[in-house]
Amino acid sequence: MTKNIIIPVILGFFFFTSCTSYLIPVESFKQQFSGIDSTSMIEVTVQTPFGGTYNYLANPIRIIKCEDKNGNYSELKNSPSIETRFTYGAKNKKIIFFFDQIFVNDSTVSGAQSRLIPSLIKTIPLQSVTKIEIQDGKKKYRYVGQ
Repeated sequence: MTKNIIIPVILGFFFFTSCTSYLIPVESFKQQFSGIDSTSMIEVTVQTPFGGTYNYLANPIRIIKCEDKNGNYSELKNSPSIETRFTYGAKNKKIIFFFDQIFVNDSTVSGAQSRLIPSLIKTIPLQSVTKIEIQDGKKKYRYVGQ
């Protein structure tokens, strides 16, 4: 019985402590995406964990300005494994997008939720976003030739 409790606790500890999470204040997020539109997108080639490659359009942000858990300024290098979790709406819904495939306009944030199904794009209202968390999901995707 003890073994049935200890193993999940240990696995949970490693899962939640292996990835450092950062915050992006909403105003900072808007500033980082200001001036980026569909003509600013760049084509990237990404190598998958399985060795294959594929191309997609990504936002041109290379360095993400964020804060650590103590509110200290930090910079995170963008990569295909960076995940962004938005908390939004009256019911504090959460949604995760890959950072390099986030697109922002005056009133919405759109993003890709899956690397396997790139057409799985969701849009949320920008004005309802209350919290933006970001972390390197440590998935073994990497840009090729950059």
